[in-house]
Amino acid sequence: MNIAIQPIGKIRTPYQEKFAIPRQPGLVQSAIGVIEFEKEFNDPNYLRGIEKFSHLWLLFHFHKTAEQGFKPLVRPPRLGGNQKQGVFASRSTFRPNAIGMSVVKFASVDCHNNQLCLRVSGIDLLDETPIVDIKPYVPYADNLIEAKSELAQTAPELMQVEFSNDAFNQLSKLESHYPSLKTLVKEVLAQDPRPAYHKTTEPDKIYGMSLYDLNIQWRVSKQVNIVLTVQKK
Repeated sequence: MNIAIQPIGKIRTPYQEKFAIPRQPGLVQSAIGVIEFEKEFNDPNYLRGIEKFSHLWLLFHFHKTAEQGFKPLVRPPRLGGNQKQGVFASRSTFRPNAIGMSVVKFASVDCHNNQLCLRVSGIDLLDETPIVDIKPYVPYADNLIEAKSELAQTAPELMQVEFSNDAFNQLSKLESHYPSLKTLVKEVLAQDPRPAYHKTTEPDKIYGMSLYDLNIQWRVSKQVNIVLTVQKK
């Protein structure tokens, strides 16, 4: 049996590449996403009453990894990237149907130039990710206090983040165009986006990530992320 799924829109986010995207939703609250609806769904009636819910489920398509296929076993980052786990016992992006889901915080509904937009925060999605459905988060049913997880019981410990003088000055000039940019950079790097096998990498290694059209470079020294530069590409 074939099942056809039509995207209802796409989400615009600061994340331009997979590297440095938080591994779960809600970890970077300053990350804002704007869902732009396709023509067939560009009608405010589809969102009537959505403001009555503080949080929403987003179902989406892993469009950048879908063509790479999948395997029954994956290597979750929380297991150090070395131990294998069944794909259905993980949140790996490499899945048979490449479907993901995230809980995000509702922000607002806007309509500019006849384009319906839904603004949400705490997102962990790549820019232009296709959205296939939106559902309200219902606390009494979705927040299961008895739920347990032996492999990911708590959120990862946060790293300290500091800014060089150059990075601080560059951020000061850019924040008028990118609201809360410093907070976004700090929250993203606090999650330690390095691959698990880089945790013991030499301290002089310089990493880079893309947020919006900016390139952010940093290095790790004594378990502190030090932002070196924030520049336009």
